[in-house]
Amino acid sequence: MAATPLDFLTSDAHRAALKQDALRQYDFFDASIDPDGGYHALDVAGAPIPGAMKELHSTTRLVHSYALGKIGGRANCEPIIDQGMAYLWSHHRDADHGGYLWGLNGVTPADTRKLAYGHVFVLLAGSSAKAAGHPDADQLIDDVDAVLDQHFWEDGPGLFCDEWNRDWTPFSTYRGMNANMHGVEALLAAFEATGREKYLQRAGRILDFFMFGKAPSEGWRLPEHYTQSWEIDRSYAGNPMFRPAGTTPGHSFELSRLLLHYAELADVLNDETIATARNVAGQAMSDAWDPEKGGLYYTLNFDGSPDIRDRYWWPVTEAIGVYAALQKVSPRADEAETYQKLWSFAEGAFMDAERGGWFPEIDAEGQPTTTQFAGKPDIYHALQAALFPLTPRVSGAYVDLKDALSA
Repeated sequence: MAATPLDFLTSDAHRAALKQDALRQYDFFDASIDPDGGYHALDVAGAPIPGAMKELHSTTRLVHSYALGKIGGRANCEPIIDQGMAYLWSHHRDADHGGYLWGLNGVTPADTRKLAYGHVFVLLAGSSAKAAGHPDADQLIDDVDAVLDQHFWEDGPGLFCDEWNRDWTPFSTYRGMNANMHGVEALLAAFEATGREKYLQRAGRILDFFMFGKAPSEGWRLPEHYTQSWEIDRSYAGNPMFRPAGTTPGHSFELSRLLLHYAELADVLNDETIATARNVAGQAMSDAWDPEKGGLYYTLNFDGSPDIRDRYWWPVTEAIGVYAALQKVSPRADEAETYQKLWSFAEGAFMDAERGGWFPEIDAEGQPTTTQFAGKPDIYHALQAALFPLTPRVSGAYVDLKDALSA
């Protein structure tokens, strides 16, 4: 019988290519260890970038990624995990005020904001480290859990607020989807690592607000920015990279996958849930795919028209993730074809087969360029694009990845 698009995800050739890319990524990012503490940021060739600030999300994502590698059976992941866990506790953790500092220059605090975005990644790192058997994981989970409870979780709306000064005085009244989306990711990981029902319940509340509350009334697009009372702030335009105006289709892919992940764990994987994830992801793909050059526009206006047309690696990785997830729970040939299209584009445009890792952005001609990013920013997005399609379920990576990378 002839192969069909639905066979591609589970084919031996594709699984071998996923494994190969994941292992190349680990080989590249092994050079991240800084003997003076924490991790180096790496240039495109894998050399340390002098003077780069050590940011909380980069530290935590490397811990998480290498914990997945250890579970998968990749050798020599422990030094990276140990380095990051130690640096989180000794340097990012604020011994004076509690919580975790956003950025350090070596051992010196450089950006002392307390961001929900960073703190949920601490929870993710601790959860993955626990799943990988790290002895300090429970300490980290319990510490950041208390901080999230005290300073970030707003039980009325069932959402995380965003940011504080170092001493927990107010920084702004901004509220946003991005921290909450990664909050869902961390909460689901924490539930899988600890079994604490609180994490699963909170993830469900966040998903209810965005995926069932906002998305249907917004044409299946997800507004990013909100006021203190959680009203959509359509005029907001912050940092053009981290808080751009309008909507960010890459986040629609991420949150759609996380909805399916949650639904499996909570035993609510039904037609409505799958249709919601499919609608949000499908609208983002329809709006953001560049029909002439391929790739995904970075941001959109509220009507779905392109705003920032730059093409980065991470939206493609997240689209890969959700289209793999949809094939696992409700396979359709057209979505299997989309999955193949995304991987074909990624291999040609972003993947560095020679040195490992993915280039973060491409220019108008489809060539690697550096306008917003220095070097190869981190392993997290591209690694998950390679690892998550290897598992039979959307959830359960801590179990299902076991030995997936072994020789």
